[in-house]
Amino acid sequence: MSKLLTDLIEALRCLPGVGGKSAQRMAFHLLERERERGLKLAAVLEQAMQRIGHCSRCRNFSEHPLCALCASDSRDRHVLCVIESPTDLAAIEQATGFRGQYFVLMGRLSPLDGLGPEELGLVQLTQRLGEGEIEELIIATNPTVEGEATAHYLAQLARAGGVRPTRLAHGVPLGGELEYVDRGTLAHAFGSRQLLD
Repeated sequence: MSKLLTDLIEALRCLPGVGGKSAQRMAFHLLERERERGLKLAAVLEQAMQRIGHCSRCRNFSEHPLCALCASDSRDRHVLCVIESPTDLAAIEQATGFRGQYFVLMGRLSPLDGLGPEELGLVQLTQRLGEGEIEELIIATNPTVEGEATAHYLAQLARAGGVRPTRLAHGVPLGGELEYVDRGTLAHAFGSRQLLD
């Protein structure tokens, strides 16, 4: 196998969920049937790597200093939702009617991975909370050990800034059956039960 082909296969392995066999299959497919699209992919990929940075306000991916959501006058500036990644933002935008603003951590507190408050932009978040415009901080980190630790830290930041912290509810999924829900989720849902009106 040529060095260039080996390099292509190895480069494709950087994608999530792509192992050696999948990368080889993709490389062969591009070379055998999709050379024109492969060239377009390469050009767009190069442009994206060079031109897409982070929004100066929310840290989401953006080609401009302010992303479209932060620049919009139709978003509620009193509610800020903190999420771990841009994929979480996309999920919330697609599934809900949330009209507030976001702050993207680009991870969660994980000292073992070298992710502390500075890497997550928490200094910037603290400044935003101190501006006095935000009334509610919705904490939408994932329900993992690191996500829960991050949520606790964020709640402390919010309270220190005079902002009301709220947390997304966790528990039994809509349409789910109790016998199929894992023990941790069921225990959390049981402990967080609410009074019915």
